[in-house]
Formats: sequence, C-alpha cells, structure tokens
Amino acid sequence: MFEGIGLGSCILQAQYKLLKRMVLVLFFSVTTPFGIALGIGLSKIYKENSPSALITVGMLNASSAGLLIYMSLVDLLSTDFMSLRLQNNIKLQFKSYVAVFLGAASMSVMAKWN
Repeated sequence: MFEGIGLGSCILQAQYKLLKRMVLVLFFSVTTPFGIALGIGLSKIYKENSPSALITVGMLNASSAGLLIYMSLVDLLSTDFMSLRLQNNIKLQFKSYVAVFLGAASMSVMAKWN
C-alpha cells in the first residue's frame, strides 16, 4: 500500500502528460499480478532454505528497503521540510521531526516482529 501511495504521488508530482501517466499506471497495475503469477510458477522449484534463495531474498529486501528510504526522504519529505510554511514555524518543525522519528521507530518495531 505504501509503495503505491509513494509511486502515485511521484507520478502526480512529475506532471507528465496524460498518455504517459496512463502508461505508468498500466505498468504499475500489471506488475503485481505478473509477480504473483511468476511466484506461483516458481514455487515448485523454489527451495526456501537453500543458500542461494536466502541470499537472493536478502538482496531483494535490502534493495526494496533502500528504494523506499530514498523515496520517502528525497522525493516526499524533502519538499515538505523545505516549504516556507515549515521553515518559518519552529513548533511545526519540531512536530514534523517528531512525527518522522515516531514513524521510523514504528516501522522498525514492525520489522522486528516480522
């Protein structure tokens, strides 16, 4: 869900023409069912505890986490934190930083449970 929100906001912020936005939405909509079909197809030959499977899952998880951190810090939060409204209000800056750190802490706790 969060990836979809992040990607959707990036597509809107880029202000592409209608055709390009429609193509991006189509590709985004097709990737999940394609991934599910690929996963079902590979489930017969996939060995969950093999060293190569563990390394592959670790690399994919690390790259996914890195992309999400980049998107959240550079694309989404930077525009909010650089706005004049936030720059001119110390209380709002403090609340915003606290909200970001609480969100990061909450995500860390959820990751630990998983």
